[in-house]
Amino acid sequence: MANKSKKLFLIDSMALIYRSYFAMSRNPLITSRGENVSATYVFLKSILKIMEEEKPDYWAAVFDTPEPTFRHKKYPEYKATREKMPDELIQQLPRIRQVLEALNIPLIEVPGLEADDVMGILAKLAEKKGMETYLVTYDKDFNQLVDSKIKIYNPGRSGDDVTILDKEAVRKKIGLDPSQVVDYLALVGDKSDNVPGVPSIGEKTARQLLTKYKTLDNIYEHLDEIPQLRIRKALEENKHLAYLSRELVTIDIKSAIGVDIKSLKFKEPDKDKAFQLFKELEFRSLLDKFSPKKKEIAQKYEIVRSRESLVELAKQLSSTENFTLDLETTDVDAMRADIVGLSFSWKEGEAFYVPALQDEKGTSGDLFQQDTFSGFPLKQIFDQLQAPLKNAKVKKCGQNIKYDLIVLKRAGMEIEGVDFDTMVASYLINPSLRQHNLDALAMQYFNYKKVSTKELIGVGRKQISMADVPLDKIGFYACEDADFTQRLRVILEEKLIQMELKKLFDEVELPLLFVLMDMEMTGVALDVKLLKKMSDELNEMLNKLIKRIHQIAGVEFNINSPKQLSEVLFDRLKLRVIRRTKTGPSTDVAVLEELSKDHELPKYILEYRQLSKLKSTYVDALPRLINPETGRLHTSYNQTVAATGRLSSSDPNLQNIPIRTDLGKKIRKAFIPGDRNHLLVDADYSQIELRIMAHLSQDENLIRAFKEGADIHRSTAATVFNVPPEEVDDDMRRKAKEVNFGIMYGMGEYGLSSRLGISIEEAEDFINKYFANYPKIKEFMEQCKEIARKQGYVTTLLNRRRFLPEIHSDNRQQREFAERNAINTPIQGSAADLIKVAMINIHKRIKKEHMKTKMIMQVHDELVFEVPKDELEKAKSLIKEEMENAIELSVPIKVDIGVGKNWLEAH
Repeated sequence: MANKSKKLFLIDSMALIYRSYFAMSRNPLITSRGENVSATYVFLKSILKIMEEEKPDYWAAVFDTPEPTFRHKKYPEYKATREKMPDELIQQLPRIRQVLEALNIPLIEVPGLEADDVMGILAKLAEKKGMETYLVTYDKDFNQLVDSKIKIYNPGRSGDDVTILDKEAVRKKIGLDPSQVVDYLALVGDKSDNVPGVPSIGEKTARQLLTKYKTLDNIYEHLDEIPQLRIRKALEENKHLAYLSRELVTIDIKSAIGVDIKSLKFKEPDKDKAFQLFKELEFRSLLDKFSPKKKEIAQKYEIVRSRESLVELAKQLSSTENFTLDLETTDVDAMRADIVGLSFSWKEGEAFYVPALQDEKGTSGDLFQQDTFSGFPLKQIFDQLQAPLKNAKVKKCGQNIKYDLIVLKRAGMEIEGVDFDTMVASYLINPSLRQHNLDALAMQYFNYKKVSTKELIGVGRKQISMADVPLDKIGFYACEDADFTQRLRVILEEKLIQMELKKLFDEVELPLLFVLMDMEMTGVALDVKLLKKMSDELNEMLNKLIKRIHQIAGVEFNINSPKQLSEVLFDRLKLRVIRRTKTGPSTDVAVLEELSKDHELPKYILEYRQLSKLKSTYVDALPRLINPETGRLHTSYNQTVAATGRLSSSDPNLQNIPIRTDLGKKIRKAFIPGDRNHLLVDADYSQIELRIMAHLSQDENLIRAFKEGADIHRSTAATVFNVPPEEVDDDMRRKAKEVNFGIMYGMGEYGLSSRLGISIEEAEDFINKYFANYPKIKEFMEQCKEIARKQGYVTTLLNRRRFLPEIHSDNRQQREFAERNAINTPIQGSAADLIKVAMINIHKRIKKEHMKTKMIMQVHDELVFEVPKDELEKAKSLIKEEMENAIELSVPIKVDIGVGKNWLEAH
């Protein structure tokens, strides 16, 4: 049996880096320190895929160098049209080199030669040694090197859909032999490298010529035989360009580069270096691969298997000052989940797991399965543990404990004495962290890799329920969760005290948790018939739009396909290319908005996208989210997502329901009271962020305007346009409103000119007049930036912190983004503080006064209540009073109250 050929992988580094960058350009990966690591992450994933799946014997990452090559000397215009590398990508190149170093991948750069040439030379050297070479690239020029021992390894758009091209695959792809690729490129040229080729000779013609005549030389030897006069004339007049192009696209395989293939032998990654680097880059999903051996720590975990042990556990829990509680359940949705087991810990390294019986439906049952112990009936667990669980003096902690409390309450057990949540504490300590889950926190604070949920139940189609995990496995997993949550409590509680955040935690975030719990469990009713009618109407509108779009385009095409849309806009209609991505001209929203000035089709495409999104995200999705048990919609409120302190919601995301369009407003019409005896009350803070800015800046003119009850946008318009307030028209007021809010979000003259459709000079004049009238706002903005530079963070009225390390970045975009956040966070974060305090106070009053009114939704600066008709006036008064007096400001706080039979009517 013949020996298997050794495999050499040569990585065309910059091609892979560019593709990695553009793969995530719309949704970049930013660390908690503000560092863009998108390209680094995708590049690394592609490299790891090669390492794990292809198991190279030899490999190297090849880079270009800044020195000119023979191509630049021969043709100065070579690559002259290439766009400058984006700053966000330049910033990542040192990180990518660190990644290569940590993985022990040899890095090759040869001055005067492009990466293509170096790879070609090495591939030919390897071929002589009987090795198989895989060229990791997206570049079609490399097709010329493909033969029996050299193949192309194309990682696909995001590194997941790999294609390997051999000779047959190249022939199939371009209709020519790899040996003809150089002559093919000589004819068609290469736009990306500014290689001219022969004008008027396209891909089809070049393919036909080479199929018949085989080589470029032979084409020119038989020029007189070519029947098409246009093609013959183009070839004749541009012979010099054809041969120049052939020279430019030919990969050098003969130069000496002084690299020995042996030096490229695969070495195992430096696991410690890789682990520390990936931890710093916050690539937590990759840490598993490089984590050091599991830290030897005390782990005395016990599965409670007898009634005596359960009784003993209850005694121990009752005698502790505090303990951690964690549930294992059948569903991530707390309103649909059943309990599989409970785990407890009150001492570092010790934890107990109590399994609950499951019946045939996967819910807690009352029987032991045959003779094998598989758990206790849930009622028995609650009976035995209710003393410590309901004792408010014994304090309880959890990780995202709101979830556990909802599941327990639905199962008939209400817990007293909850005083800590590690997820919320982690968020307060650093709200910019992307992840506050237990796995991430265990790694961050203890360098410890927990058993992941994925390891326990799998993913995708093969995923099993927690109820089906063997007892010993789920027991260890559950105990580990409780143990590390308890360990985190000790560390995070101390950090909250050190950072002067304990008061905010105890008085706002923790009490809010119970408010949100009640809101989530209450849910909101939906008018399903209205949504069905809307869906049908949208379907009709979309069909009409599709016909209109195809009519204008003059061709039927898939509107949802960026490639087909690009062909219609730029090849067929010849519209100007605004911006390019690696895959071609961009067709994103900003581009289509700009193109709408030139042609009607982009406007219709935008309308189509908006309606499609509205239909799929809300109109069709909302009815599917209704809970079958309650018949209501139960959104999940997230305390630990927005860095400013604002709440967010998911399944559905209530914050994103559009309100400015008529169709968006109509969706709000579908949110209704549960019955005819109730109404919806909507309470909305009026211009709250401007009022907070007046308070924080202490600008006399702004404070006076609010105290006098003036229309703040009209006042600003009067100042900016130099007219009396009574002469301010609607357009002036609209522009002033843009200035008022734009300034607060750090908008400069360019942004304002774009928003208002005015010149840069006019926008600059607007801003100057604004600051002349409100001078202390300018001072406040500068102070915010200076505070962020000095202490590294800014704070809100209640001392909520947001760290802004990127304010010292060399990258101008990152630095300016941080400066805008330094201004915006104290304002928006204080607005978040205000509404949270109001929610807590309203919730307390409703309970204290035994009212049946329910708080059911929170969206930005707005609260929605379901109110019995006989409590309406009392509820309105209570809500207004608590919202307007939640925090004292230098200006009056105003709340607008509306009542209606649906959310739209109430707003």
